[in-house]
Amino acid sequence: MSERILEEIGRLPAVSQINELLAERQQPIAVTGLSAMGRTLLCSLLATRRPLLIVCPGEEEVRRLQADLEGLGQAPLAVPYTDVVLHGVEGASREFMHQQLGVLGRLLGGAAGPVLTTPDALSQLLVPPAVLQGYTCTLSAGEDIALEALLLLLVEAGYTRCDLVEGAGQFAVRGGIVDIFAPGAAHPVRVEFFGDTVDTLNRFDPLTQRRTEAVSQLLIPPATRLLPEGGREALLQRLDRVVGAQRRRRGEGAQRVLELLLEEAERLRETGAAGDRLIPILWESTATLLDYLPDAQVAVFDERACAKRLEEAQALQHEDLKNAVEEGQLTGELTRFSLTPGELWSALGKRELLYLEMLPHGRYELPPKGLVSVRERHMPGFGESPAMLREELEELLEGGYRVLLFAATEQRAEQLKKVLAEGGLLRGGLQLCTGALSSGVVYPDARLAVLTDAGAGAARRGRRRRAAPGEKIRTYSDLREGDYVVHQNYGIGRYQGIVQLEIEGVLKDYIKIQYQGEDVLYVPANQLDLVSKYISGDERSRVRLSKMGGVEWQKTKQRVRGAAKDMARQLTVLYAQRQQLRGYAFDPDSDWQAAFEAGFPFVETDDQLRCIEETKRDMEKPVPMDRLLCGDVGFGKTEVAMRAAFKAIDNGRQVAFLVPTTILSWQHYTNIQSRFAAFPMRIENLSRFRTPRQQADILRRLRRGELDMVIGTHRLIQKDVQFKDLGLLIVDEEQRFGVGHKERLKEQFKTVDVLTLTATPIPRTLGMALSGIRDMSVIEEPPQDRQPVQTYVLEQDDQILLEAVRKELRRGGQVFYLHNRVDSIDRRAAELQQRLPEARIMVAHGQMGEEPLSDIWAQMVAGEVDVLVCTTIIETGIDIPAANTLIVEGADRLGLAQLYQIRGRVGRSSRRAYAYFTYKRDKVLTEDAIKRLSTLREFTAFGSGFKIALRDLEIRGAGSVLGAEQHGHMEAVGYDLYLRLLEEAVEEERTGLPVRRVSCSVDFVIDAYIPKDYIESAELRIDVYKKVAAVENDEDLSDLYDELCDRFGDLPLPLQNLCRTSLLRSRAGALGILDIVEKSGNLVIDASAIPMETVSALAAGHRGRILFSAGQKPYLTCRPKKGENGLDTAEWAVARIAEALAAAEAAQQAEGGQ
Repeated sequence: MSERILEEIGRLPAVSQINELLAERQQPIAVTGLSAMGRTLLCSLLATRRPLLIVCPGEEEVRRLQADLEGLGQAPLAVPYTDVVLHGVEGASREFMHQQLGVLGRLLGGAAGPVLTTPDALSQLLVPPAVLQGYTCTLSAGEDIALEALLLLLVEAGYTRCDLVEGAGQFAVRGGIVDIFAPGAAHPVRVEFFGDTVDTLNRFDPLTQRRTEAVSQLLIPPATRLLPEGGREALLQRLDRVVGAQRRRRGEGAQRVLELLLEEAERLRETGAAGDRLIPILWESTATLLDYLPDAQVAVFDERACAKRLEEAQALQHEDLKNAVEEGQLTGELTRFSLTPGELWSALGKRELLYLEMLPHGRYELPPKGLVSVRERHMPGFGESPAMLREELEELLEGGYRVLLFAATEQRAEQLKKVLAEGGLLRGGLQLCTGALSSGVVYPDARLAVLTDAGAGAARRGRRRRAAPGEKIRTYSDLREGDYVVHQNYGIGRYQGIVQLEIEGVLKDYIKIQYQGEDVLYVPANQLDLVSKYISGDERSRVRLSKMGGVEWQKTKQRVRGAAKDMARQLTVLYAQRQQLRGYAFDPDSDWQAAFEAGFPFVETDDQLRCIEETKRDMEKPVPMDRLLCGDVGFGKTEVAMRAAFKAIDNGRQVAFLVPTTILSWQHYTNIQSRFAAFPMRIENLSRFRTPRQQADILRRLRRGELDMVIGTHRLIQKDVQFKDLGLLIVDEEQRFGVGHKERLKEQFKTVDVLTLTATPIPRTLGMALSGIRDMSVIEEPPQDRQPVQTYVLEQDDQILLEAVRKELRRGGQVFYLHNRVDSIDRRAAELQQRLPEARIMVAHGQMGEEPLSDIWAQMVAGEVDVLVCTTIIETGIDIPAANTLIVEGADRLGLAQLYQIRGRVGRSSRRAYAYFTYKRDKVLTEDAIKRLSTLREFTAFGSGFKIALRDLEIRGAGSVLGAEQHGHMEAVGYDLYLRLLEEAVEEERTGLPVRRVSCSVDFVIDAYIPKDYIESAELRIDVYKKVAAVENDEDLSDLYDELCDRFGDLPLPLQNLCRTSLLRSRAGALGILDIVEKSGNLVIDASAIPMETVSALAAGHRGRILFSAGQKPYLTCRPKKGENGLDTAEWAVARIAEALAAAEAAQQAEGGQ
């Protein structure tokens, strides 16, 4: 942080008064007259003097304050409330608990930044510091610690062992390498041992699994808060006392509680795992966050709002606990999970306590003994109005103010410096500082002003995290036994695992694939590039195994290849025709455009910025734009569209924003109105929400050019709608418009720039395959600072679900209740209405018409519906910020991808959101459903499987982008093979030359496999085999060696042989060689694709080493040198063939040039 601003704030008269009152122990102290930034600046000063705990009324205020403090150079730590689960769940997300534990661990380790929290989190009972310390470990490079001791500590501290570390609370072991993802850490760390000494510590990227940077130390806090004081036996003794008291109670409820407690005791004895309901007896003494900050000052922002939040949280918790006791879920001895409001205020009264307020009031919980009034003026950021910034600066500097002007980045500070110098404002009283602040403040008495040139989102924007180094992994094989696979030459089969076979004394791994009947294929592991997982994008489609030896598969492949060629040809023609049309070339960005973009209240992701740049670049060309923008719900497509719309209007052109439903058009209209509010743009909505007279007026103003933008449904493409000067058409969810509407669109807007948005993400690989014939932008990166959704996986239990609904209604929210069967949805809604008479319940499903659905969504938006019982139709619904609880019945019947997307419908406001994924009690689950449920639990707990969810989603998206006919072809051969055929078709269409891809088969008498003691997990071995088979050149091989050494240690000889063999296959295939086999000590190389004269010259040049045999299938025989194995000889021979072919081509070119 700038020393200058600290000095300036320290000189304020109010700060001197606060210091005097603290010295006289006159506290609590109420400091009034403070704006949000005034409070932030005062806290930043207080935090440099001693530890500081800041209590904010809610999570949104915590996030805002955290961003501003980071902009001032502080390192604040936020401690969230962690939910208590009193019912039995099989999986629960842990983000909030891990964030809490991560901060507590850092506080024990001496972290010095200000600590931010909310009243409910501050009153929550936590692990006592001494207990947490016993389960916390710090590793340093060069430190001696037995590997076994570290692994034992990790297990006791609640970490989960897995093959691949993807989420917090996991660890993996491979020989002397341990990967650990500590709670609260941004990245996992790879710990490499040399004997019993920690040799190196390196952060790594969980996506690529590659190291990114070395660290000197690793703090390992526990991964669970359920840490019994005195260990398992001490907790069992305390539990036995509760069980003894419960045995003496009578009644049905008492018996039910006793059974639950005995189950807890049994689980504790068997696994050592305790449940949340044991928190009240986990520890001998109670502790809160205050115990981790024994010497901290406490600053309470808006005391009245904090007291209200505390009372509401306590009332909700009291209601939950009362219901749990009445329902036989809990006993009275186990109901203390937090301090009462009285206890908390009493504890705060023993601290140096400051109330930081805008206005004073007379109803403090602890009346202040000292009062300090600050005279200040809130100053908004000037990002949206550079002219106003110049005016304000002139006035302040003329008035003798010292001005500290903050710019979000160094680059922005340099730009400002030039602008201010040109305006003659770079003078003595002004100092430029770097830091992203959301607003400014002026202190008239001190003649001091703190200004920021940024808009509302600056504080977040300034701290934009960079993407981790290294390319994102693009293929996620996740191949498990029983999965369907596609072999390029033999078709669809079922993967049966890795089999190691010894042939002629040589060990090799093979992939076993079951085909129709009893047919089995063993594919050498080095040919895994010919095999891919079968993914169709439709989780419900039935898969039929191919028959080996028949012609059916070859016919299917030919049919799909032909369809791919037709599509490539059609797209190429359309693209070429569009390039011939003359459109309008928009001007480069203006100052207004920069001001509009600075008003974005969030942080743009890298993907978003790239898509914005691609779209603007297209608009500035004289050719009509036709760009497809793909990205998940909530990933920021609308902001890209709004910036494009602003650019068009700024150039004096009109914009049409076409959406599929009335309610969605209204939502876009209200959002765009709000976003454009600071600018004189004329925007309207044309839909059935407007009266006929209003619609006629809108049409008249459009014709006259009195409207800049119109948002509407297909009403916009009717014949009576005429624009004076339409420059940009934005189409949202194109796939939801009928064929007729699409044809009319194409005809009507041939020379207009078109930006199409689709909410289904598509694979970047498809975008690459279609590059040059379809302009696509893909947003893959989720937005920053999105609040996690607290997720549970559990058996269907109406008691738990009804309580979840009541809990949401008690806090004034709304609920999505997903029952995905249209035939029984009304019956389910009636059952819920009977048991929740106080709730306003409605039904929505896809068989309803657009008009009734729009009415229901409108009622949801207006808050007139409490519970919406619905089908998966909500996947493409609209934003309902008040809907923060989602219940999904029969989650085992839905795919992970679909559940992931549906879960995105909640958690779209500052409130914490909850998702309950349930499955039928005692239902006999299919193998697929069990696998899905297991993946879902992992996904919920660790975020693992997230990549697979996205991949499944992308494949569905690919189908919608390519159209129904191509989707059918994709089903026939699987996505990966379809994509390969499409890439070939596009390449042929672009170059006019046929694509020749030859797969070379090799067989040497050497061990070539991945030893199990090098990589134990079968899934990981398959993943590595896929990477080995994809090696095409020296760079790939070097990169793979680096990755394997990094993740697993030095490569054993059989794996080195395998990698070299894979590179050789690629090089030989590129030369047209189909086959290389080691026979009787010699090497036999197929030479049928090599010109006869080249082969003859090669044999003549290496007499005694290479022998050429002509005939129907010509081949070369190579003799190895002494000490060479077949692979050595093959590498030498393929290199000589490449040289001979290159020499022959050079000679031919020389002849042609004469």
